[in-house]
Amino acid sequence: MSAATRENVSARRERLLGDQPGAFAVARFVRVTPQKARRIGDLIRGMEVEEALAMLKFAPQAVAENFYKLVESAAANAESTENLNRETLVISTVHVDEGPTMKRWRPRAKGAANRILKRSSHLTVVVTPNNQKGA
Repeated sequence: MSAATRENVSARRERLLGDQPGAFAVARFVRVTPQKARRIGDLIRGMEVEEALAMLKFAPQAVAENFYKLVESAAANAESTENLNRETLVISTVHVDEGPTMKRWRPRAKGAANRILKRSSHLTVVVTPNNQKGA
């Protein structure tokens, strides 16, 4: 079903895609710092889906596994809900937003305490069809 014939368009879909074809996947509360996640997000932005999956499969960073699942999910969403061809899909947008930070305390010398910040991220991947590939 295309976005034009959809009755209920979510605010998130409207913000990410508007009325153009495509799909997205979101992972929230991922326990990795946004700074580390943005390094991988910047690598895959603009890549074709199959190329990005191959790169993510062998990337040494831990967050690459999360991005692999996200790209796979976004491609599956595009195939099932929008009837798009997987070979023509390109990662158009990657958002890495800061999630909640857990505050922990570590005891130090002389009765002092240091604050430990355990950061989290919200990851969003948007895939859209590439017009040049099909032409």
